[in-house]
Parts: sequence; C-alpha cells; structure tokens
Amino acid sequence: MLLRFGVANHLSICERQELSFAASSLKDRQEGLLACEAVPKGAVVPAAVIYGANASGKTNLVDALAAMQKMILWSHTRGEPGKGVPREPFRLDPGCFKAPSQFDADFTINNVRYHYGFEATDEAFTAEWLYVFPRAHRRKLFERNEDEMDFGRWLRGANSNIAKLTRSNSLFLSAAAQNGHEQLSSVYDFFRSIEFIGKMSVSGMEASSRYVKKDLDDRVIKFLETMNTGVVGYRKKAVQVPEEIQAIRRELQPVLEKFSGGPVEIKLGDEDTLVAIELAHQGQGGEPVYFDLDLESAGTRRLLMILGQAYRALDEGLPLVVDELDASLHTHACEAILKLFCTRKVNKYGAQLITTTHDTNLMKSDVLRRDQLWFVEKTSGGATEVYPLTDIRTRKGDNVELGYLQGRYGALPGGGPLSSIRELA
Repeated sequence: MLLRFGVANHLSICERQELSFAASSLKDRQEGLLACEAVPKGAVVPAAVIYGANASGKTNLVDALAAMQKMILWSHTRGEPGKGVPREPFRLDPGCFKAPSQFDADFTINNVRYHYGFEATDEAFTAEWLYVFPRAHRRKLFERNEDEMDFGRWLRGANSNIAKLTRSNSLFLSAAAQNGHEQLSSVYDFFRSIEFIGKMSVSGMEASSRYVKKDLDDRVIKFLETMNTGVVGYRKKAVQVPEEIQAIRRELQPVLEKFSGGPVEIKLGDEDTLVAIELAHQGQGGEPVYFDLDLESAGTRRLLMILGQAYRALDEGLPLVVDELDASLHTHACEAILKLFCTRKVNKYGAQLITTTHDTNLMKSDVLRRDQLWFVEKTSGGATEVYPLTDIRTRKGDNVELGYLQGRYGALPGGGPLSSIRELA
C-alpha cells in the first residue's frame, strides 16, 4: 500500500513536492477508507484525484512515480557502464542541471511500513536509503553515499558482494533484486506492481492485445452494460495480420539480425494471423452481433484498457495510476471507476487509484472525501507546486466544484475564473 510519494527536480517540478494517501482528521465519509496501522490516523484514502490547468504539471507528477519505478526495475540490467543516469531535471533554473533529482516513497508490505528513496545526477546515483518501521521504530536497512554503502544489522543477505556489483549508475535495490536478495526483492516487487495507464487514445489492436492470452473479465462486460454502451458479451477471433504490419516485420527483421549477430524471429501469432477481441451487441432479432474493436467508440476501447487493469488492482490490492481518467469517458463512467476503489465491499484488499483529470463534476461525488482532492499549478517561475484541498479551509458540505471554478483554490488556467481572463482572442 502506497502511503506517500515525494519528488524534486524532475521535469516541471523544481522544489520537493509530495502526494500523500494518509487520511486526515476530517469528518467526511468513512466507508471507503483503508485500514492502515502504519499511519497516525490508522487509515489511508483509496484514491487521489489531481486537478490543474493544462501544462500545470499533473502528468509530470505521475510521470515522476513512473520514472522512479523504471530506475528501480531497470538501472542494473539496462544501464551501461559509464553512461550515466537517464533523468529529466527542471530546465528553467540552470542550477538544477547540477543538482540531484530526488525520489522517495513510504509504503507498506504485509502491514509493515518502509521508506525508500534515492538521489541522482546525470552521472550517477549519489544517495540511496531504505528504512523499515516495525512497531513504529525506524530501523536502517541500508544507506548509500556515492559509492559507500552502510548496512544496518537487520539487513540479511550477501550485501557486500552485491554492493561490489552495483555500478555508480545502478541502484543497489535494483542490483539486489537481480541477484536474488530475498529480503529486498519484496521491496522491488512492490514498485514493480504499480500499474500505469497513460495513453489517451487506444486503438482496437492495442485493446485486443491485452486479452490475447487471457479472458476478458466478466466484470468488464457487466460494467460496459451498466454504462449503456450496448455491449453484452465478447468473443476471440483469429484475424489476418494487416499487410502494413507484415511489411514492417519484413523490414525490421534484417535490422534486428544485423545488431544481434544472428537470426531473429519476429512472431505476431500463428502463421500470419492474430487473435483479436470482438464485442457483442444485441441484434434486433435477439441474436448477438459482433463488432471489431476499431468500430467501437474511443471511450469503449479506453474502458477496456482501464477496467482490465482496475479489476486486477482490486483483486491483488495494487496501486493503479491513470493519467487523464476523463479522456474519452463520460463523467458517470469516471465516477463509477472511482466507486470501485472507494467502496470497501469492492475494494477488499487495499487497492489504490492515482488519477489526473479535468472533470470537475467528480468533486461533487459522494464517494470522494476532501482529503482525496489535490491541485497542481505553476509558479511565476514555471515550477509545479502540488497541494491538497485540506491545505485550504473548507467545511463539510461545501460546493467544492463551485469553489474551484470560482478560483478559491487556485490551479485554474490564467490563475482565476474564466471571467478574469480579459483577452482570449
């Protein structure tokens, strides 16, 4: 379970910014809160909904968590010696090019809180740390300062040997997991479990590819029925690989063989066929009529993508990050997705949703608490600032949507309501 995430010096984020799931002391709706003994109030919120103007940095905030995940998963196996660390520092302040980027998170594994983080320059990871908090007392597992490692007595395993294998542009956590460190692999697995959905537009082939090796969840079909999409079922069907894709395969194969130094087989399926999903609609005569996904609406295709990941997160108690939840989706569909995470009867295992959106109608949803609403805006210097609604004095029952649109909470285009923007053309 994710408790908090912090980042500094990444894309439009200059100074340190944080996103927290810890429930506040507000007397708002209690039914959807997730029990967690590792936080002071004993509960965390199941979703964080992030608002802000275009280009304010909403996507950069969730991208920071994705960047942290990629460095943990791949810095040891995909990084090349002497090639430095791929990062994106804040570009509007020259001092940030030399300053390190920082990423850190608090989370729980088996109800025990952990705190992990690291700092990186273009050349190397300059700091890295991991602490565990059994019974609320902090224990150091390891600290890294440049190439020096300091291991706590609670960290078992071949720590020194793995430290020797850790390059300056590789995280120790990444190296430890790749070398079978049992105690640290669970931390690595936590970050690997976080799912991201960033695409605003999904093609039929992309949506189908998610379900080639698994069945489409019956709950997805039921959700689509409830949203009056007309979908009542589905089937899998073998389809011919389009000629343009076969042509790309023919052109790509010799290039891959040249760089790999041997024969390479690019498999698209059996022979020249692929498995595709077709959705069933009720025909006027009562029989199902099947449609290729490219004939479905953009919203239906995106729902297929989001719902498949959402139900997996709910079944396994995982964090899910969706950028622009409302892209191609009606506000009622967005609220229904939020309800999946914010209803304790459905969310039995502590799944969490982080999403950005422009849909202000969701602010009025009866499943959202005020401490689940976050805002992002740019400073005069072009840097992103992140803050929760709880930083602003509000009362239970306030029309939060109206207050936001009137400019009371900031994070609006032009810094205020539309009427204050005098020149639009």
